[in-house]
Amino acid sequence: MKKLLVGTILAGVVAIGAACSNNASHSSMQGHDMSNMNMKEENIAKDSSKQLPLATNTEVLSGKEINLTAKEALLQINDKVKLPVYTYNGSVPGAQIRIKQGDRVKINFKNELSEPTTIHWHGYPVPNSQDGVPGVTMDAIKPGETFTYEFTATVPGTYFYHSHQESAKQVDKGLYGTLIVEPKNEEKVDRDYTLVLDEWMSNPDEGNMHMSGMDHSNMDHGNNSSNNQHMDMSNMGHDMSMYDIFTINGKSGSAVKPLKVKKGEKVRLRLVNAGYMSHKLHLHGHEFKIVATDGQLLKDPQPIKDELLNIAPGERYDIEFIANNPGEWLLECHGDMEGTDGMKVKIQYEGQTNNTDKANAKEDLPIVDMTKYGKHELGQFTLDQKYDVEYTMDLGTAMGKDGTIFTINGKTYPETAPVNVKKGDLVKVKLVNNSPKDLHPMHLHGHFFQVLSKNGKPITGSPLIKDTLNVKPGEEYVVAFKADNPGNWMFHCHDLHHASAGMVTEVKYKDYKSDYTPNPNDTTNKPE
Repeated sequence: MKKLLVGTILAGVVAIGAACSNNASHSSMQGHDMSNMNMKEENIAKDSSKQLPLATNTEVLSGKEINLTAKEALLQINDKVKLPVYTYNGSVPGAQIRIKQGDRVKINFKNELSEPTTIHWHGYPVPNSQDGVPGVTMDAIKPGETFTYEFTATVPGTYFYHSHQESAKQVDKGLYGTLIVEPKNEEKVDRDYTLVLDEWMSNPDEGNMHMSGMDHSNMDHGNNSSNNQHMDMSNMGHDMSMYDIFTINGKSGSAVKPLKVKKGEKVRLRLVNAGYMSHKLHLHGHEFKIVATDGQLLKDPQPIKDELLNIAPGERYDIEFIANNPGEWLLECHGDMEGTDGMKVKIQYEGQTNNTDKANAKEDLPIVDMTKYGKHELGQFTLDQKYDVEYTMDLGTAMGKDGTIFTINGKTYPETAPVNVKKGDLVKVKLVNNSPKDLHPMHLHGHFFQVLSKNGKPITGSPLIKDTLNVKPGEEYVVAFKADNPGNWMFHCHDLHHASAGMVTEVKYKDYKSDYTPNPNDTTNKPE
């Protein structure tokens, strides 16, 4: 899970880093621009312990057979900070995999890291054997070994892939990339940019503090109360203040390459949060529509302007706008943490030099309410229909013997009670966040669920189909899904520090027999 080993907290420093992935466009893929990665140098930069190559541009890979390699590099985040990172194919974000709906795809993966790893296809309904969770669906891939993932691209949309081995650490070090599945009958756009958000520490080696023992509740910008003599529930959580750099596609501030547009063009932005913190994004100067969330289309999205789109860890949003306001405009993160200013990108009209836009990251703007957005109609599930399985998930924060733990129904994984289903069951889950301060973006592997209600009130917007749902303190959601993908599937918080400290359960199919049997004596597998 993300950065299990982190630097000591710098007093008063509040940081969130966002790593966004703009594909470095190949000449043959001009519409799919991942160009926020400027580092094509092949020269070797010196790390304190070894020679590492500099990270390269994020490439776009298409076709039915893809080769990926996990390896180390040095990432130049801005003009001051260069960090040792883990990469897929030498870049952060890793190579964008771009395939077509209906294709049978084969991904040949080689591990050139010094530790075991895996690939999990986040949000994608792959067969259970391909889900990449060590100790649950497969053994971790050891250094020097290879593994081939295979699945059919059944569902179009925006997804991503990342390590699920010690993911709080490995994802935090850059081990993620995007997966775009193009629909058979795709509505064409003129520009298609992918932006991956992440957070980084400028001094990751200042200590060996374990995140699960830290106060991670410091989402309100540095008012750290963990020095109180006694720890009460209101102070429990994780302090994220050491994350002092936010990135878009592995770059921060002026190092983020502008997005080029022409007047009259339709522009799609695919926004992916690979980090551990929520980010509120503001598109300046234009109306936009939210056309999809977690890869799933929304019904009749309406134009909105000067509202913030809140993107939680693990979530994806596709937005579209018409470039009808020539000049130079910002897409920027709102907030007042130390890293906030680095998470912004310029939208530049070709041939225009009008640079009149101003950053307004501290302006208080309304946040889009996704439960009321789009045209209301009935989805596959309703609140009052009959369900075969009902499960209440009480999400909590507590003190364990080694520090803060994050619980489901008072237990930590693997002691949490699973959601037991059989194929064809209709399943209803109530998610209740009883943590005083912690957000819990809950992610279900292998399935999509429909959001039915929030705080007891039915959804009034478009049917909301997701695989990751952000549950804030005090909130309650009811979601439903059909058990249509047999296997043993993780259901966990995608603040990966929370998962590593216990907030994980499984959806287990009673009628599923896995070909994989974990070795109880193998200490290599570390799924969270």
